[in-house]
Order: sequence, then structure tokens, then C-alpha cells
Amino acid sequence: MVRNVAGVMAELDAEDFYLLSGVEQGMRFSEWVNREKLPKNSGLTKEEVDYRIDRCMTRELIERKTIQYEGYKLTVEGYDALALRTFSQRDTIQGVGAPLGVGKESDVLEVQSFKPLALKFHREGYTNFREVRRERDYTSDNHHVSWLYTARKAAEREYDALETLFPDVSVPRPVDHNRHAIVMAKLDGVELSKAKLASEQVTGVLELILDEMASAYEAGYVHADMSEYNVAVGERGITIFDWPQAVPTDHDNARELLARDVKNIVRYFRRKYPGEMPDEVDFDSLTDAIAHNDFERIADFDA
Repeated sequence: MVRNVAGVMAELDAEDFYLLSGVEQGMRFSEWVNREKLPKNSGLTKEEVDYRIDRCMTRELIERKTIQYEGYKLTVEGYDALALRTFSQRDTIQGVGAPLGVGKESDVLEVQSFKPLALKFHREGYTNFREVRRERDYTSDNHHVSWLYTARKAAEREYDALETLFPDVSVPRPVDHNRHAIVMAKLDGVELSKAKLASEQVTGVLELILDEMASAYEAGYVHADMSEYNVAVGERGITIFDWPQAVPTDHDNARELLARDVKNIVRYFRRKYPGEMPDEVDFDSLTDAIAHNDFERIADFDA
């Protein structure tokens, strides 16, 4: 897990953030930012840059390389610090608490505001930048050299989807967005993969999920990464989360991705609860019904 940078925020001066912003600006064009460019990028004097570099290096907010030239880049903690400062300045959050979840492409923390919320830091591209840049359609056609761009675009896409879908679709309520980070409502319930549904609940929960997928399609989005790991089951129903790979329904592959989502979630239920599920499912007809928002019961699609 990436270190929670919230603990060092109180130690940082405004000028430290000017330096971090200067490095961020330079990383739009180069993975490593030449030290000579930092005074102009940050608005600090050369002497102030020297001092701020030492402070930020000590706190592991930037990295240095000295091959060919002396260059700097933000660490993931440095990028987190910039987003946290913006949220604080906007009064979106007042404090950062314990981790809520850690994945290969995101870290989620509890944050304090008018009520407890969730803060999601996108990590796409941080450890596997080349692979993510090749696979994600929002990065495949550009020549950006920084993981910051990939993570920011993922957060933008997810936040746009949440704003469009909420409240008509059961997704986390979006609150604020900056850089690679999203503030949203905390999930109600537990991850579907960890839930143990009673026999009489199984088809009802699956039908709730499929109904929400139909509502999302009608609102203009396909999740495109549906699985038991991005559905929460709670007393008040289900919530579908993790939307950075979502595609609009006018996307060339939207129906294909919808069909894959449907198969993924139905096959999960068939594996875990075989006694409560139909032996065979007509996936083509089921996908059509969801696309036309005409789905009612899974039993209607028993092949």
C-alpha cells in the first residue's frame, strides 16, 4: 500500500506546494523535470527551490535522478499531497482517516467532512504504466510519458460517469474531484464477493444488479468491468462502484462490453449459488433486454 501522506500535510508550507506544482507542470512534457526549469515552473527563486527540494525529498514527495541531467518527478505521495491540499482549500474534507480498501489500481481512505466520506486515489499506470497506456482507450492515442496523466484521466472518467448516473442508478454519490482523486459517499454494505447470501436472496440480488445495469445503459453508460468485486450488498440494496473503465453507449464496443458484463456477473452467481440459478441462460436475449431496459426476472431467460 502507498504511504498515507496525510500525516505530513501539516508540516508543509505554501512554498512546498509551489515546488510540487512546478514539478507537476513539468511532468506534462517529460517524466523527469530538469532542475533548471523549476524556478520558472514554481515561481520560486533558485535559492528557494534548493531549500524546498530538500524538504520535499526528506518527506518522499519527489524523486531525483542525476544521469544525463539533474531531474525530479513527483512520487505518488507528492501527487496525493497536491490533491489533498486542493480538497482542503475547497473545504471538501477536514481530515483523513483509515484505509477502506486497497486495490491494484486505487487506494480508498475514509475522510471527514460534514459526515464520513470516501476518498479514492486512482493509481492506474503507477506500477504498470506501459500496459495501462496501451489498454485504456483514454490513453492509447496520446504520447504522454507520465503515469499522472493516466491516473488523472481515469479519475475524470469515473467522476463523469458517477455525476451522470447518480441518483437514477445505484452508484456512490459523487462529492468532488481533483487530479487523480475522487471524494464520494462511503459504500453501504459489503463486497459481493465476500457476502454470503441466503438461498431466498440470491435471485433477488442478481436481479437488482441486472436492473441497475439496465438503468445505467438507459442513462448512457456501460460499466465495462463488472464483477463480484465492484458490487456492494447492503440492507438498502446494492451499489455498483468502480467506473473508470466505463464507456458511453454510443461507443463502438458498447454492446459487446455490456454482453461481457452480463456474462461475468451471471456466471459468478451460477458458480457460487448453482442450486438457485437456471442451468442455462440465454445471454443474447438477456443482454438485449437489459439494453432496452426491459429486464424483469432472470427466470425469463432460462435457456
